[in-house]
Amino acid sequence: MKKGKFIVVACLLIIGMGLFWFIPGERIKKAQQAKAEGKYEYALILGAKVNGENPSLSLQYRLDEAITYANRYPHVKFVLSGGQGPDEDTSEAEVMYYYLIRHGIAEQQLIIEDQSTSTYENLQYSQHLLPDVEGVTIISSDYHLARARFLARQLGWDSDVVAAKTPDMVKAKVVIRERLALFKTWVVRK
Repeated sequence: MKKGKFIVVACLLIIGMGLFWFIPGERIKKAQQAKAEGKYEYALILGAKVNGENPSLSLQYRLDEAITYANRYPHVKFVLSGGQGPDEDTSEAEVMYYYLIRHGIAEQQLIIEDQSTSTYENLQYSQHLLPDVEGVTIISSDYHLARARFLARQLGWDSDVVAAKTPDMVKAKVVIRERLALFKTWVVRK
């Protein structure tokens, strides 16, 4: 009898772990397919760690994708969304601003949101800076877009995306963390 219970529990654990891995993984892949093509007037660049006055590699990849997008769709304005973490000398938004200016993006295309400390706050605080719009383009790391799009829907926005590559050095760390964060977001809705 004990062996039978063990097998049932083991099977349930395997199924649970499979669902934990599979469902968020599929949502992460699906979110990347909503590719932006200049439909929305505003694009949100979600912040990531900064090192002094320099973007981390993750943030740099997001900014480089934003530059490509800005050159392709010059009518789009960008909300640079990211506050200052306790281990950062300046806000993520400020670092993004100077990076984009140095790479030829016009100042009048940039809106700074420098108070947020989470993905939910990125979107919520950015929404307060914009006129009433039906949707936005979200620019972030590929793994992060499912959660960002879910939260945008919670705030009443449609969205499409520009996916930035995840640096190889952080892939292993974010693959599990993002699945946990996605589950948390589904439960608490922020």
